[in-house]
Amino acid sequence: MDASFLKTGTLQTRLDRLMLQLRWQANRLGAAGKTGLGLIVVSMIYFFSALLPQESDLQKLKERVETLRMQEQAQQNPGETDGGKKLSADQALQVFYDFFPRIDSSPFWIRELVQLAKKHGVELNSSEYRLVNENDARLARYEMILPVKGRYPQIRAFMSAALEAVPAMAISAIAMKRENITSDRLEVRLEINLYLNK
Repeated sequence: MDASFLKTGTLQTRLDRLMLQLRWQANRLGAAGKTGLGLIVVSMIYFFSALLPQESDLQKLKERVETLRMQEQAQQNPGETDGGKKLSADQALQVFYDFFPRIDSSPFWIRELVQLAKKHGVELNSSEYRLVNENDARLARYEMILPVKGRYPQIRAFMSAALEAVPAMAISAIAMKRENITSDRLEVRLEINLYLNK
């Protein structure tokens, strides 16, 4: 007899015994046991396919929370520089005004808004711009009326990205219109103020 045949036969016998034992154990479980075992298997599959990949996202969120906590602590102690020195009132006011972009940078910010609109698939049409420059104020206000068209998620994403990209900007009014109830496209009139340092 061939040695490989004996090994194969022995292996086959062991596999047959294992299958018999598994069938016997499965029959002992009954319907409730089989259901429970099935739920355990499904839970394991769900854990490895859905929950485990979310671990990195959870870690990123924890890091974001820590960053926001540090920013909040920094805001609760205003007037302190990195060295822990207190700023005078005039210095703090100057730091405040230095936050705003220069008045000659408005074309850059308008171009930024146009690029964000394109990125989010929002159609931007015939905008209106007006510079309001009061003599006694340290800031000028650049008023913009932006008529945009797109689906609601696109417009919302555009507005969110615009406020994040241009922190010296504020949306002062929003008017939405839809052609009919079945249309998913909106016509939105955004009134935006961009505050600029003179």
